[in-house]
Amino acid sequence: MNSYLLFKSLHLIAVISWMAGLLYLPRIFVYHVENLEKKETTDLFEIMEKKLYFYIMRPAMILTWLFGIILIHNIGFESFSYLWLQIKFLLLYYYLQERLYL
Repeated sequence: MNSYLLFKSLHLIAVISWMAGLLYLPRIFVYHVENLEKKETTDLFEIMEKKLYFYIMRPAMILTWLFGIILIHNIGFESFSYLWLQIKFLLLYYYLQERLYL
């Protein structure tokens, strides 16, 4: 099997898992706030939030970065001459600058 396609598939699965967690976590926050008067339910939602973040989202984020770096290594660094990849990294740079300095 072609290693490029393998890592591309794993990268895609990791991105989808990470984004699914990013979309589901705010919903758990809403449920948490709606049930503040119920101690048992609040505790349950806190556990759910922590498990989603630490056991699903964080590993998916790390694997996304890892497989992305492996893909860059596989296709070669000369691929940075492609316009779509330059735009992607430029947007990533601005996103990280915004996240790190807030």
